[in-house]
Amino acid sequence: MKKIWIALAATALLAGCGGGKDAGKESSAGVALDNENAKFSYAVGLDIGRSVAGLGNDVDQDALVAGIRDQLNGNKPKLSQEEAVKVQQAFFKKRAEKKAAERKAAGEKNKAEGEKFLAENAKRKGVHVTASGLQYEVLKQGDGPKPKPTDRVKVHYRGTFIDGTEFDSSYSRGQPAVFPLNGVIKGWTEGLQLMPVGSKYKFYLPANLAYGEQGAGNRIGPNKTLIFEVELLDIVKPDAGGKAG
Repeated sequence: MKKIWIALAATALLAGCGGGKDAGKESSAGVALDNENAKFSYAVGLDIGRSVAGLGNDVDQDALVAGIRDQLNGNKPKLSQEEAVKVQQAFFKKRAEKKAAERKAAGEKNKAEGEKFLAENAKRKGVHVTASGLQYEVLKQGDGPKPKPTDRVKVHYRGTFIDGTEFDSSYSRGQPAVFPLNGVIKGWTEGLQLMPVGSKYKFYLPANLAYGEQGAGNRIGPNKTLIFEVELLDIVKPDAGGKAG
């Protein structure tokens, strides 16, 4: 927490004093980078700015600069050390609670939308539904062997949300993915065992067979229903040294 506030302080000083929320928008024009110390300081400022950009307008730059000046000039602070710590703790607690509430609401919305989509999708001709709730379509049926849970497989795939937005694709990267079948999300572990090598299936995964309430990073939100087109290229056999090739 201390590092965050030090970073904010430096950002505000480099952005300039005064002018409220828009204080830093035009201030850099008056900064002359005519010596190494200035260039170094500006570079550090850019780095710090990137690291705290997420706090945005939650920070009052004028008040922040006033605190820095009081500290540097030896003025009596308007908050005691104990009060300052409590204020910071309350700020971050409130921020975390807000984020948690937003995430919960998003998860409930995603879950409802996903359940509605899957209920309708299950009625379509050619869509199969397993006992776990996995839905799949056969786009191309191969004639090779089917992988076991302990196998490593090579696949091409494209992942989308139910609105069609693509979030991942090995095709776009131009490189198939290789992974152990028991080391991926449940829907993939189950679904790929249904596929003979050479097949291409389309999987519709309810959230509990994908990334669940946790989601995955910033790209896949909580309780997202996911759609994957998966092409099973090969079952990767270990080489003579026992490693998968």
